[in-house]
Amino acid sequence: MIAVSKDCQKIFTSNVNSDTISLIEKSSGSRDGFGGPGGPRPGEGPGGPPPFGGQGGPPPGGPGRPPAGPRPPDWNETHIEVGHGPEGFDLSPDGKEIWAANSHDGTVSIIDVSKKAVIETLSVPSRFANRLKFTPDGKVVLISDLGGNDLVVMDVSKRKEIKRIKLGGGSAGILMQPDGARAYVAVGSEDGITVIDLKTLEVAGHIDSGPGPDGLAWAARN
Repeated sequence: MIAVSKDCQKIFTSNVNSDTISLIEKSSGSRDGFGGPGGPRPGEGPGGPPPFGGQGGPPPGGPGRPPAGPRPPDWNETHIEVGHGPEGFDLSPDGKEIWAANSHDGTVSIIDVSKKAVIETLSVPSRFANRLKFTPDGKVVLISDLGGNDLVVMDVSKRKEIKRIKLGGGSAGILMQPDGARAYVAVGSEDGITVIDLKTLEVAGHIDSGPGPDGLAWAARN
């Protein structure tokens, strides 16, 4: 459950047991995620110098080398309190908002990324929300429900539910087609993937898989 901003300067993750969404940002002194002032010295990897007696010579402070000082953090962390049991979440395509589905209380928390705070909480009744995904144009959000039979469809600008699509069982992973034409939803009880037409918001097909499909991802052939 990780999302990365387009500029690769921010990482987001959901924390189910602490009821938070973490915003992790590169600090001003970091370089490529590590190695800012006080970071690894020439010849070291990101983990720092080898332990005493290991390959690489004497310990820090040995001949020809001053003791290594404390390194500043390469990443700054902000933990934003949301509803109960956040798991599925997504970063809006414009990078301005995080929407988090709270699986334990049937709500969706909307976080303003610039403010690092929840600006709105929506009531979206579900038994166990599992994944939440924006369509590529950022106009619609889909929420799967492990404990229900429907896929929840929400209008982003209106901040409200507009439809529920019958899937026949509990659903998990959601994958958006890059051109915004279709979405693919893993439906465990159906042992397959339900195809959703994003223009009509109707079921457009089914793809058989093994039992209990869950996470989905694209594989690009070079």
